[in-house]
Amino acid sequence: MLIRSEAPADILTIDTLLKAVFPTDAEAKLVMALRENGNRTLSLVACNDEGEVVGYAFFSPVTVNGVDTNWQGLAPLAVRDDYQNQGIALTLLEEAKSVLADFDYPVIVAVGDPEYYEKAGFKKAVDHQLTATLPDTENTFMVYEVLPESVAQYQGKVEYCNEFNSL
Repeated sequence: MLIRSEAPADILTIDTLLKAVFPTDAEAKLVMALRENGNRTLSLVACNDEGEVVGYAFFSPVTVNGVDTNWQGLAPLAVRDDYQNQGIALTLLEEAKSVLADFDYPVIVAVGDPEYYEKAGFKKAVDHQLTATLPDTENTFMVYEVLPESVAQYQGKVEYCNEFNSL
């Protein structure tokens, strides 16, 4: 399994992957809009031995109480159905943590299954006095500290890029 940065030649394959993995095309449209509007911090693909893209992780900036903190939101995280339950998403996350640390991005936030994200070292955001402006995320909003002592610096509302408002 090769994990690498997204290349322009991957865009259509990623679009197809997102449309196949999620029940609607909302995530695919979200990624396209974020890319077009310059709100991509990091996007990684996982490729199988034949070079096919089978996994994807996308990171975009978030703010805390309207302040640019260099924190990053993970969305979406996707793995092709026939490659799920093989640790690919966790491998994508580990690579992302390393790359984001190298560029001094201190925190990752994500919305998803708490049990799954806890396996990757994420903690419940509410335990750190953090909430998301996205609806219905009280129990699924998670936070990961890339750089030590970073989460405690901020509490309050975490807001994703405007493109998320169309979800």
